[in-house]
Amino acid sequence: MKNFIQRGDVITVPAPAGGVLSSGGVLVGSIFGIASHDAAENADVSIEVTGVYAMPKTSALAIAIGDKVYWDNTAKEVNKTSSGNTLIGVAVSAVANPSPTVNVRLNAQF
Repeated sequence: MKNFIQRGDVITVPAPAGGVLSSGGVLVGSIFGIASHDAAENADVSIEVTGVYAMPKTSALAIAIGDKVYWDNTAKEVNKTSSGNTLIGVAVSAVANPSPTVNVRLNAQF
């Protein structure tokens, strides 16, 4: 196949403003992934766009298995609010209010 570039579960993007730390959420346009390494602003960073990750969440929020989850790029955390946030996947664990993280299956389809 002459036009194949890569599998697509890991892609390289420029790190957003302020840079990113390994395991941090990265949002570039409508592409969301988890940084595989630290990167300074505008440096290339490899991000995982598929898989299940423990993600920081709005503490005062209960989430059920199967709930759609959204990335709040200002707070750098997951919540269930679609307005102003980016859909990144679904919860694969149920978590109570309060709790610091939720397991999220990323949805690499845009």
